[in-house]
Amino acid sequence: MNISIQKASIGKRIIASIFDGILLSILAVALATLLSLAFGYDGYMDTVNGAYAQYEQEYGIKFNITAEEYEKLSDEQKAKYEEANKALSENQEVVYAYNMLISLTMLVLTFSILLSVVAVEFAVPLMLGNGQTLGKKIFGIAVIHNETIKASNVQLFIRAVLGKFALELMIPLSIVIMIFFGTIGVISIPILLILLVVQLICFFTSHTNALLHDTLAGTVAVDLASQRIFEDREKLLEYKKALHAEEVAKSTY
Repeated sequence: MNISIQKASIGKRIIASIFDGILLSILAVALATLLSLAFGYDGYMDTVNGAYAQYEQEYGIKFNITAEEYEKLSDEQKAKYEEANKALSENQEVVYAYNMLISLTMLVLTFSILLSVVAVEFAVPLMLGNGQTLGKKIFGIAVIHNETIKASNVQLFIRAVLGKFALELMIPLSIVIMIFFGTIGVISIPILLILLVVQLICFFTSHTNALLHDTLAGTVAVDLASQRIFEDREKLLEYKKALHAEEVAKSTY
């Protein structure tokens, strides 16, 4: 005998997610700003930008042009462009600053987003109970174990950190950053497509329309007002036994 799942409406889930996403973004930006100041990010950025400006003026070229723009250059301009690139790559101070920018970008984003996700998607639900973020609290949504019992702390942690942070946020964001800095090619785009396909499969094949983070954690977003939630499996089993006893009693009449 299974207790029915009163899944939350997709509309409410979307609005609650947008609300939580705004809170998470504000917190992440604030943390990223503090970490950037602590690690001297702007100093490395100024070094790189200053070197680019210096060599562009010295050689009369522009960096960061497209392949089409490069092909339109004259042979003399191409020669100057290559000389400028070589001079830039041989400037150890600039190379170091550029490498630090890449490393710090990943470090700052990783920790700022991780701490924000832990705060919004794990710490707050622990305080509010029923797996509720502030957005879910406002719109009457709870996150529970898919067996209609309260989600455990481990499940909420897996849902927030492994599901939302690692798979749904950091893998796509890391790929975008590496493409931006030119450390990885567009060949990584299939990874993003695979994640999207997996997300869609989880959503459309699950009777609760669960996303990847809920599928991993074994949780489901439900309507708190109409969903019966049990403290643990023992309470669930007791309820099922009571229902069964009622049915047996009715059948004897």
